[in-house]
Amino acid sequence: MARAFLIVMDSVGCGGAKDAALYGDTGANTLGHIADACAKGNADRAGLRSGPLALPFLSRLGLMDVCEQSSGTRPRLAGALTQPQGLWGHAVETSKGKDTVSGHWEIAGTPADFAFGYFERMENSFPPDLIKAMITQGILPGILGNCHASGTAIIEQLGAEHVTSGKPIIYTSIDSVLQIAAHEESFGLEHLYALCHLVRDLVDPLKIGRVIARPFIGSLKVGFHRTGNRKDFAIPPPHGTLLDRAAEDQRDIATIGKIGDIFTHRNTGREVKAAGNMALFDAMLPEVDRLADGGFLFANFVDFDSEFGHRRDVAGYAACLEAFDRRLPELEARLKLDDLVIFTADHGNDPTWTGTDHTREHVPVLGFGPSLAPRTIGERASFADIGESIAQWLGLPEGPKGKGWF
Repeated sequence: MARAFLIVMDSVGCGGAKDAALYGDTGANTLGHIADACAKGNADRAGLRSGPLALPFLSRLGLMDVCEQSSGTRPRLAGALTQPQGLWGHAVETSKGKDTVSGHWEIAGTPADFAFGYFERMENSFPPDLIKAMITQGILPGILGNCHASGTAIIEQLGAEHVTSGKPIIYTSIDSVLQIAAHEESFGLEHLYALCHLVRDLVDPLKIGRVIARPFIGSLKVGFHRTGNRKDFAIPPPHGTLLDRAAEDQRDIATIGKIGDIFTHRNTGREVKAAGNMALFDAMLPEVDRLADGGFLFANFVDFDSEFGHRRDVAGYAACLEAFDRRLPELEARLKLDDLVIFTADHGNDPTWTGTDHTREHVPVLGFGPSLAPRTIGERASFADIGESIAQWLGLPEGPKGKGWF
């Protein structure tokens, strides 16, 4: 019985979105601009990487052709093959925004049927009534931040004051998100989670996609840094997701990384977490071996986005892509005859772009499996086509949106 593996390379967009101007992202192209920077020597970093972007496994599947199909530009990749050996194409997002939650829901076959809310003001970002409720109901001495900010920058700026005052650092971005940073030891990890749970209820009427706990450790003397204990408190997804259908059919399900948080732990099976892409890959491989016939594994690899896209670190992003690509033969070696693997993304995050936020882009769709014949699937009108195609492969009922390519 067939199995399916859906792997989201968080933020690895391929440009070309026709509605990018609505988001201030005309011309954004995560993969294309990283490849250009590498080819020009602008992403070399001693001890990390150098030269053209080398993604031999993804290139073998058709990555160069995907990028050309999506944005009209063929990226310069090291040693890339010219004839795709996988299933390849790109998908267009129909949900409003460019957020992790909306992207993943649509990939799973259920685009958001409402408009997410946003905190648009750069300073004094949160409504006074919301701040008052957080302080009163959370029994807080106050809050710090109340602005759009980079998560790493704001803990450097306000970490010491937070530890001294006990006031959590609360900030947002252009995405539908409210983030709360607090010290794991002085504030307490469970205290932070409880506060986020409270705030999740407070922002539900505003349709905010995620409340994110951002724990960190350290001190002013040695510096502050975030830990792997991040936790997302997301608004519940629409019913009928690929996970829902797999669970209703009693299929074996494993979810890797933050998938559980994104889908509010509904029908997310065995949830496996780890800090960092390589640790996540290590944790995923035993689940590949363990997944029963007819099973579905859904994984998110977040480092591309959180560690390098938002920080506008082109060299780091390129090295992260190359490290991920080097691990893929390990996955291929574990596949059974009727297995299907799909690689895609949930949005873009062009590290050459202005600002620090996601970029509105098409996403690549690359597939392979021992019994899968190479071909193009062209441009898919919705991310939901990905979920519907996996449902077809697994013999699951049709969902409310999307059109499969099998």
